[in-house]
Amino acid sequence: MITVGYVRMMARYNGWQNDQLMPILLDMPEAELTKDRGAFFGSILGTANHLLCGDLLWLSRLDPSMEPPFEAFAKWPHLHKDARAWASDRHRVDGKIRQWAGTVRELDLLGDMTCKPADGGTPYTLPSSLAVLQMFNHQTHHRGQIHAMLTSAGETAPVSDLIYMPEYA
Repeated sequence: MITVGYVRMMARYNGWQNDQLMPILLDMPEAELTKDRGAFFGSILGTANHLLCGDLLWLSRLDPSMEPPFEAFAKWPHLHKDARAWASDRHRVDGKIRQWAGTVRELDLLGDMTCKPADGGTPYTLPSSLAVLQMFNHQTHHRGQIHAMLTSAGETAPVSDLIYMPEYA
């Protein structure tokens, strides 16, 4: 389904996208960042927090050295109350994603894995490659929501097209 090259490219893409979002979110007034915009997770910061929690959860499933983030997940969408705390944690997690991606082997993308839901529901099994795909798809989906909210707030949202990533441009 996917290759190691895909995993590493998407880890770089994730970091590039978040590096573009950080200065925008850091410069926004807190009231604008936390304003309920009718999105599923309310605000720009709420959605960014959800995305961060999702990354922690999927990464803990994919990297056995990481503990499941159930304590953090219980706090979303209020994991971080301001952009500075979010940006610091986001940067740390993006580094962990890139580090994990650098160790992935083709063999790691084969077979199945069992996942424990964050809400304590019934564990489920899915192909390992689908779990990786889900992590990156989840990121892209919610960054798209953040992009739309930034635009509606009058901010200039960053470019998100993969073809404009610096290594390709």
